[in-house]
Amino acid sequence: MSSSKAEGRREDALAKQREQMREEFERQKKNLINETEKARPSTHRFVGQNDSMEDTLKNSTVGLVHLEEFQQKRKELEEAKAREAARTNELKDDIKKVKKRKKTAKATLSFAMDDEGEDGTPESETQDPEEDLERSKKRGKFRKNPNVDTSFLPDREREEAERKEREQLRQEWLRKQDELKNEDIEITYSYWDGSGHRKSVVCKKGDSISTFLDRCRQQFPELRGVSVDNLMYVKEDLIIPHHHTFYDFIVNKARGKSGPLFNFDVHDDVRLLADATREKDESHAGKVVERSWYQRNKHIFPASRWEVFDPEKSYGKYTIA
Repeated sequence: MSSSKAEGRREDALAKQREQMREEFERQKKNLINETEKARPSTHRFVGQNDSMEDTLKNSTVGLVHLEEFQQKRKELEEAKAREAARTNELKDDIKKVKKRKKTAKATLSFAMDDEGEDGTPESETQDPEEDLERSKKRGKFRKNPNVDTSFLPDREREEAERKEREQLRQEWLRKQDELKNEDIEITYSYWDGSGHRKSVVCKKGDSISTFLDRCRQQFPELRGVSVDNLMYVKEDLIIPHHHTFYDFIVNKARGKSGPLFNFDVHDDVRLLADATREKDESHAGKVVERSWYQRNKHIFPASRWEVFDPEKSYGKYTIA
């Protein structure tokens, strides 16, 4: 009998233990399911909280709906959205007003010690307005140290002044160069057909070689039927291209193989002292030649010495002592 009672108590204890184990298992199972659901990407995770008006209208008008009901529902949704937008704007305006009040409060913050005198009365009452004005000027002067070098700092006013000065200098330089180009220059040349026929013509310093050759062509009857392209200008054993101007040679102080290219008159070196270390101050007349004559005689002196002028090539410095 006693053994049966003990057996019954043991069965009850085992049943309770199994029930507790089952409840614990169910609890762990629920926790595991919840954690799995949290880790799993949801289809509604990237959907906005506020659906658009069209989506709300679709969800609220499922099935067959009369046209009047559909229009009424749409109108109600539009009014609700407008009210929500108005509340949002009012909230933004309130936030801006609060921020503005805070800034104003910070700007007007002051210390009572500066505004009151030693006896507790306001300083503006103890002093005259003229003294207040003078004192405010003194305070303004102490804000910056005028002895500090600030040239390395960016300054719009200084940069603008420098830019205007550079532009003014550039305009002045261009004006002077235009005046120089408009000056007259007498050019002595020799029409060369195997022998020299010397003449002179007046041109502007800014004229090109082609303009000069066109004027030379008018001075010789045998050249009037020849175009400018078939004429050549040879100066100091260099064939000068037609696009160059006399101004280019004058400004750059260019020199040729046998003399300067910036002197267009003819003169000899009349110094009595002969010194081989000093270059002679001589300028020779340039030659105007037909291109056909040059092609026939370019292997014969002096045409054999001629070559096309190259501004990149250095022909040496022409130094006159």
